[in-house]
Amino acid sequence: MNSIETHGLAKQFGNKRAVDGIDLAIKQGTIYGLLGPNGAGKTTTIRILATLLKPTAGTATVLGFDVVNDAAQVRERIGLTGQYASVDEELTGIENMVLVGRLLGLSWKGARARGVQLLESFGLIEASKQLVRSYSGGMRRRLDIAAGLVVTPEVVFLDEPTTGLDPRSRGQVWEIVRAVAREGTTVLLTTQYMEEADRLADRLAVIDHGRRIAEGTSSELKASVGASTLRIRLYSLEDRITSEKILKERMALEVHPGGDPFSFAASIARESQIPEVYQAISGGGVRLAEFAVGHPSLDEVFFALTGHSAAPGQNDAHRP
Repeated sequence: MNSIETHGLAKQFGNKRAVDGIDLAIKQGTIYGLLGPNGAGKTTTIRILATLLKPTAGTATVLGFDVVNDAAQVRERIGLTGQYASVDEELTGIENMVLVGRLLGLSWKGARARGVQLLESFGLIEASKQLVRSYSGGMRRRLDIAAGLVVTPEVVFLDEPTTGLDPRSRGQVWEIVRAVAREGTTVLLTTQYMEEADRLADRLAVIDHGRRIAEGTSSELKASVGASTLRIRLYSLEDRITSEKILKERMALEVHPGGDPFSFAASIARESQIPEVYQAISGGGVRLAEFAVGHPSLDEVFFALTGHSAAPGQNDAHRP
């Protein structure tokens, strides 16, 4: 059973088409990732599915309810955490939880009991009586997600849940997301972090310029761009440029930027190309600092599919 389905989903803001015909089919109880840079259309897609925006074209259903015609029924069954914490900084952690619980119809006693339970689960019980303005970014993010789970939703939308967090806080949020999915909730998250998508998502859709350009598991997407990836590092910028030119012109290989100015990666379709590449580069008079073979990373997959990296850029949360 699919919790979320879209067909030809589109959203236009003036002359800009933020979402351009996206098709999705997301199974119940899974973690599904929308992967792409800021400006790709991820946030706009989430806002449509959460009934905060109406689509310009196409259809979308959440738990069988149309997001336009059955918006009230959709809202009753979903949770949404945006890119920035929406908790009240002038209240304590437990006061925020009680407030949300009361707004959702729980009794004062029930709201407090649920708030304490979630704060304990999220490692925030010791700070529960402190004002949220004193919380770190990671603590605010965890509180924000906890507030969205006061009444357990059937579907949770997480829009870049770890943006701006340090590695430790990011890991804590990942554990929370996994725990939510284990309880049977469908999670749709957006991210521009390749590692996050790799670690969390059961399936992924790669979004670029409002379009879905690829879809599948992490392994399927990696396999789609080549059997292996060569990661090559040179001793100088001149050597790197020379080596890239050799692989592009002589061997017709696709070359991707590396993690620093002296490195790059190249996708290969068969293992027999490995010694050919080594001989071609070493015969070109350049000095090799590193020559390694491995599976493609999602970052390399994204570059192969789009021609650019998923580096942070302009936010894609548009206003009509």
